[in-house]
Amino acid sequence: MISQDALPRVPFLDRLSPAARRALAARASVWQFRAGEVLWTAGSPIDRMLVVIEGEVRVIRESGGRQHVLHTEGPGGTLGEVPFYSGGSAPATAIATMATRCVILSREAIEAAIVADPAVAWVLLDRLASRVRGLVERVDRLALQSVTTRLVGLLLAKVPRTTIGGDAEVGLGMSQEALAAELGTVREVVVRALRSLRESGLIASAGRGRIHITDVAALRRMTDDSESARDPQSQRE
Repeated sequence: MISQDALPRVPFLDRLSPAARRALAARASVWQFRAGEVLWTAGSPIDRMLVVIEGEVRVIRESGGRQHVLHTEGPGGTLGEVPFYSGGSAPATAIATMATRCVILSREAIEAAIVADPAVAWVLLDRLASRVRGLVERVDRLALQSVTTRLVGLLLAKVPRTTIGGDAEVGLGMSQEALAAELGTVREVVVRALRSLRESGLIASAGRGRIHITDVAALRRMTDDSESARDPQSQRE
């Protein structure tokens, strides 16, 4: 059991009715994970759905010694839906990238919430549809964009939306190996893409894993036309 008052402060759960939140709170628990801790590995049986309260979890697949990031979930993100809904084992490995807290929801908790308010089912379907849409968009990026364009998109995603032009400083928050897995490539290609952007005068290293973007508007123009952002040396890998 957890405090019912805590649930409205959790993105995604704040959309539920008071009756549904009471049903969940009476049956939910909170788990904590250390940075780098594996929540589960691919092939593990899972009978719970997790909602991230604080921190971040990266979901990856490993093939041929390389890691591929499927999705990354921050506060309000959900994890484990596939085996939770359909049974079977986890299709991918989940790793906390920083200290993380999650609400743990059992099937009993979800069923009780739906009984209390049938609209809960639509909220869950919306979350699942968003996940599918995100995975389709990721496949499109991997298939149609160069590594440099994907890197630019990742950097811009960290810039405040209110920043239209000028410069900005952002933190990568990950190693180059993890960045390569996020972009669906290998470290050597990421290094070349970063060097290309630096030599173009669009970014500069700010130290401690931070990047100084010298011209936000120019990077945004690159993502508007992915062909102009195609790096002749960094092929899609």
